[in-house]
Amino acid sequence: MHKTLIVTNDFPPRPGGIQAFLHNMALRLDPGQLVVYASTWKRGREGAEATAAFDAEQPFTVVRDRTTMLLPTPRVTRTAARLLREHGCESVWFGAAAPLGLMAPALRRAGARRLVATTHGHEAGWAQLPASRQLLRRIGEGTDTITYLGEYTRSRIAAALTPEAADRMVQLPPGVDEKTFHPGSGGDLVRRRLGLSDRPVVVCVSRLVPRKGQDTLIRAMPAILAKVPDAVLLIVGGGPYENELRGLAAETGVEGSVRFTGAVPWSELPAHYGAGDVFAMPCRTRRGGLDVEGLGIVYLEASATGLPVVAGDSGGAPDAVLDGETGWVVRGGSAEESAERIVHLLEDPELRKWMGERGRAWVEEKWRWDLLAERLKALL
Repeated sequence: MHKTLIVTNDFPPRPGGIQAFLHNMALRLDPGQLVVYASTWKRGREGAEATAAFDAEQPFTVVRDRTTMLLPTPRVTRTAARLLREHGCESVWFGAAAPLGLMAPALRRAGARRLVATTHGHEAGWAQLPASRQLLRRIGEGTDTITYLGEYTRSRIAAALTPEAADRMVQLPPGVDEKTFHPGSGGDLVRRRLGLSDRPVVVCVSRLVPRKGQDTLIRAMPAILAKVPDAVLLIVGGGPYENELRGLAAETGVEGSVRFTGAVPWSELPAHYGAGDVFAMPCRTRRGGLDVEGLGIVYLEASATGLPVVAGDSGGAPDAVLDGETGWVVRGGSAEESAERIVHLLEDPELRKWMGERGRAWVEEKWRWDLLAERLKALL
């Protein structure tokens, strides 16, 4: 593999799924052949200290820009070109194609031989708007390959590219650490701590924002409780939608059967998945297709933990489920469909076990980080 410069806004300690994706990939590349150029997480002493502590722990070089948001400005482009030359990098990986991939022609002139740009969910939204669609087209022309998460994002992004650039697209989804997410991850301890040991648990692990569908699960709870009276919905995560969700639980009369954990440390996430009997996140597409699920790595983490999943049909979420085998895909926003599938799973322990085992095997076959890192190395 050529020595590689990663250019990204999405890197820890800034939290998020794209950040975790890039960091996990970076850790599986040769650290002596890697330099990361990233934005600063947040201003102020606390942010600076957290960023410095994180960067010091990494086995590769991390260079932070003074801004909290890298854009393909002349200054940022000059800095990226300087780092490319100073460190002898021949490959560039743009952690998110839009908009940083617009720097590709300048970095090629600076000596880059391979330029790879990774897309997530937001680029599918870019492909729908005339101005941003043209920028995506330029990114496709300037790079050697654009990667995509799954068929949903590929089809939409490819429509904005030239046929030649679309033909060069390669799938590169995030992976799952099957050694971290597994059936013995400590779920029983979480259940005991929360007083849920003897109750059927529907767990949802995600940031609390409207697209994810926690409100749909709350609206589904009356129907679930009518069939499984002692069921509980465990909502794991923090976010701006929390107050509305708490209010909805009270308004719907299911307050006593909904538990909010708030944000939990990453190290405790596997155990929180394991606290569930069923994983559910009926995500939905919003804002005319601009707010869409890119893939839904949480479904795969739940599958690795041995849980059946109930997923929404937003964007690429169905790509993370073998419908009818590892779980089911429902119409995003449909409380009725969500309740029906969840009740079916809660009432059938043999089906839960079979779907959970099938999901675990699928993750091991297709979604392990080491397999996907080898694909990235070949691209670079």
